[in-house]
Amino acid sequence: MAVPSKLLPVLAFALCIIFSGYGQQRARDYGFSFGVLAPGDGNAITDVAGVKVGHQTLLRGDSVRTGVTAILPHGGNVFQEKVPGAVYVGNGFGKLAGTTQVEELGNIETPIVLTNTLNVASGIEGVIDYTFLNPENDNVRSVNALVGETNDGYLNDIRGRHVQPSDVVAAIQSAQSGAVEEGNVGAGTGTVCFGFKGGIGTASRKLPAEMGGYTVGVLVQTNFGGVLQIDGFPVGKELGQYAFKNQLESADGSCMIVVATDAPIHARNLKRVAKRAMMGLAKTGGIASNGSGDYVVAFSTAKDLRIPYDSHGAERLTMEVVNNDYMSGLFLATIEATEEAIINSLFAAETMKGYQGHEVKALPIERVLEIKRHKGF
Repeated sequence: MAVPSKLLPVLAFALCIIFSGYGQQRARDYGFSFGVLAPGDGNAITDVAGVKVGHQTLLRGDSVRTGVTAILPHGGNVFQEKVPGAVYVGNGFGKLAGTTQVEELGNIETPIVLTNTLNVASGIEGVIDYTFLNPENDNVRSVNALVGETNDGYLNDIRGRHVQPSDVVAAIQSAQSGAVEEGNVGAGTGTVCFGFKGGIGTASRKLPAEMGGYTVGVLVQTNFGGVLQIDGFPVGKELGQYAFKNQLESADGSCMIVVATDAPIHARNLKRVAKRAMMGLAKTGGIASNGSGDYVVAFSTAKDLRIPYDSHGAERLTMEVVNNDYMSGLFLATIEATEEAIINSLFAAETMKGYQGHEVKALPIERVLEIKRHKGF
């Protein structure tokens, strides 16, 4: 028996729930596509082999809406096997601890932790605690914890500073490969994006063999504003919801972007990759406003590029890296994956009520699809 056309969206929604790793629907499930490159198998940062993600979500009473998200560059002892890394600041109204050492040395030696603005200190403590749990690190006297944030104070009692170092350790220890939970989880629990409920989002791109066959994965914590666009479709304008529309709305906020790749590239070209992530943010309508802390952390998982904590007397490191002339495919992959990750955070997020009765509605997906059909996008 044929399915009535008006029931097709309902059927598609049900299939998304059945086949999605966390029962969450994503932008591609509704027919949106982003760019020209193919996503990885899971369309997630964990498509980059070895990368793991863990969340600790804090939902307590009517006011605590926050958490921690941890990204592990590989499953081993990151302090003992550091990875090449770089940081790019799109707009510096924020707190990203650990940046100066990454800039100076070009490597990352801990899991990357995301949380809320007033719990960065807890994030640092938790990363140090986690590092000290490993017996290999018994003689370590300095740890450069890389901890980023966005401000979830509209939905969360942020002054309560509810995230504890133990929550950070739990997020790191729970990290796993495979499907990544998105939306109102971890560091994205209480965030707001384009006036709708934001959260955690992820996506990836796989370059064709003739471009190196490398994978680029992106994870975002979205908490910023602008004029929302989805796959070039002017959603914010059509819905009449965008920054500066009236005095009650604001474009301020922040976005943390983490880019992982298995391509053998060192810190200089990782910074070039990180810069391109801001282009992906721009494609969603983000404007990096005055009060927005927009940071990108990029790293390579290539084993031949790992930097040992103990040099064992070796004066030189021998590394083979991608030539500048072959970086453009990685740039494009980063732009596309960042754009899609941000939109996935919106599609996965759900309406939330929190601190002082504040409520933020989820993106009205059915309305978006209705406008999309009507406008012929």
